[in-house]
Amino acid sequence: MSGYEMKGIKKSFGRLEVIAGIDASFKAASVTAIVGPSGCGKTTLLNIIAGIIQADAGSLGDFRQARFSYSFQEPRLLPWLSSMDNILFALSGIQDASREDRARRFLDNAGLGGFADAKPPELSGGMKRRLSLARAFAYPSDILLLDEAFSAVDLKLRIEIMDLFSLLWREERRTAILVTHDVQDALYLADEILVLSSRPASLLDRFSIDTPRESRRYGSRQLVEMEERLYSLILS
Repeated sequence: MSGYEMKGIKKSFGRLEVIAGIDASFKAASVTAIVGPSGCGKTTLLNIIAGIIQADAGSLGDFRQARFSYSFQEPRLLPWLSSMDNILFALSGIQDASREDRARRFLDNAGLGGFADAKPPELSGGMKRRLSLARAFAYPSDILLLDEAFSAVDLKLRIEIMDLFSLLWREERRTAILVTHDVQDALYLADEILVLSSRPASLLDRFSIDTPRESRRYGSRQLVEMEERLYSLILS
């Protein structure tokens, strides 16, 4: 499959129009970031893609047949289960012998192999986030959705979590769509960036980033022109 498309997506909550009509495409096996002003409807759009809420109008095409995994701003781990069992719970639909091997592989890649038996209350904040990301990747979804999954932590930890995302993504190169309010995060991770307007949201612009992800540096000036253009659009 070359990718996924949405056409004419609209959403209102009562009299509040949130999404005015969005046409967008998402390349398969790539990372697309959605940015825009706070409250413009980014999370609403992500939830429509996932089928958590229904659009009032428009078509989601092949999104309808896709399997999703979701990583939220909060880890949302099950506190009574061990780290290993949190991942195994997400893999409950897999019944063959590969289930535990897959869980172990993603746990190890997240640097948590030594904490397989530890429960979430025993883990640090950064470890919980790594476990949450590993769990999302371990589920064999077609599309990985991330809603502000790197925010609300200090800069050092945020970069560590984003580097883990890149490591896990290279394992299977899944289609990933992430919502972020941070332009630097989008420039660090994404292959393409979609810019939404203020509410009611419409698509203002889209950018492709040709610089290889592994050669990017967080906060560097290598993408300064694109950064300035993104800020100009978001703040206009």
